[in-house]
Amino acid sequence: MTTTPQTIDLLIEARWIAAVDPDIVYSKHAVAVHEGRILAILPAGEARARYLPERHVSLADHILIPGLINLHTHAAMSLMRGLADDLPLMDWLRHHIWPAEAAHLSAQFVYDGTRLACAEMLRGGITCFNDMYFFPEAAAAAAADYGMRAMLGLTTLEFPTPYASDADDYLNKGLSVREMYLGNPLIGFCLAPHAPYTVADSTFERILTLSEQLNLPIHCHIHETRHEIEESLRQHRRRPLDRLRELGQLGPNFIGVHAVHLDPQELSLLADTGCSIAHCPTSNLKLASGFAPVAQMRQLGINVGLGTDGAASNNRLDLFGEMRLAALLAKGLSGDAGALPAGDILRMATINAANALGLGREIGSISPGKSADLCAVDLGTLETRPCFNPVSHLVNVAGRECVTHVWVNGKCCVDHKTLLAKDQNHLDSAIALWQNSLEVRR
Repeated sequence: MTTTPQTIDLLIEARWIAAVDPDIVYSKHAVAVHEGRILAILPAGEARARYLPERHVSLADHILIPGLINLHTHAAMSLMRGLADDLPLMDWLRHHIWPAEAAHLSAQFVYDGTRLACAEMLRGGITCFNDMYFFPEAAAAAAADYGMRAMLGLTTLEFPTPYASDADDYLNKGLSVREMYLGNPLIGFCLAPHAPYTVADSTFERILTLSEQLNLPIHCHIHETRHEIEESLRQHRRRPLDRLRELGQLGPNFIGVHAVHLDPQELSLLADTGCSIAHCPTSNLKLASGFAPVAQMRQLGINVGLGTDGAASNNRLDLFGEMRLAALLAKGLSGDAGALPAGDILRMATINAANALGLGREIGSISPGKSADLCAVDLGTLETRPCFNPVSHLVNVAGRECVTHVWVNGKCCVDHKTLLAKDQNHLDSAIALWQNSLEVRR
């Protein structure tokens, strides 16, 4: 009996497919996609017999992986890439970044800067980013223009900016934007108190209530520098993490960013409360903040994802670079060459980050039923051959220049290294205008 092939939107054949969760690498298999979702992973020959795809993509030398997830960034700050380099964090913020924002921050700045970030991230295989910045309505519009998945922070501070006047104003404006995007499958939201040193106890209390009522993650810088800890001891007579513990912030919905300076008790506290950490190794090094104890975190079972931070302090939104650097730092700091093997690093850039955001059932692995957020990486070039272990190659050999195709929710966003968004000329003009404006201000 002959079975009529099922008509589907997309069939992707690849030399290898890294499912990630479970930890399986399929060889010469295919992924069937329909209406934005993964239908099946099966041998390529069987897939060709079973399905009649509208589009058939054959990737003879590629590994197909879940779309990478940038667990922490400030997307619009791409317009300030290289504006003030080689400075410690507080000098960088107080004397350069915050003054530049005071002079230039607007919805248009955020829209153009986020479009630049989306273009860079998609070309590097990133399909989802967790943002912390102002004017989330502008960031949402930019992400939508590129068909990118975004978790947008409702950034909260006590002091005024061109976006809002005080903590309540930040939250109220952010919650209004969230209401506008309810039901949008690609745009979600986090509560984003900037840091303990910029947010008051009463604001953290309101944020906790909102997190519990709306089931929103809390995304917050924590223990980035020694100075931050010293100031907290002076002002609050306790370290920042202990203060957050007392305020009820710590739990499975909490994403701590950086987490560089932690004592053994704090590591245990993060593990016991089920917090997640966004590890940003390049930013930590560039701002001389220090070395996060990631190998110890993983040994304790703490969920760790990878972030780039903003392009103003990195200066790239490149998760391939973060994967390789995170692996090397963990080995060098621990003295254990087996620390954070490639498979663990790939999980940090995919399913771990998805779980931190509460999106683990939707993205982060190549699994039937999940959204088809996918990235194809060419391992057939001279620079990537021979290839004995494709997952090891992803971390130790390949770079974002090896990304050839990217899909978000089943829609192709990058095809043969070409970004499919239509506004490249307009974006180029916007970048030039902002550069001129920022240079005049310096």
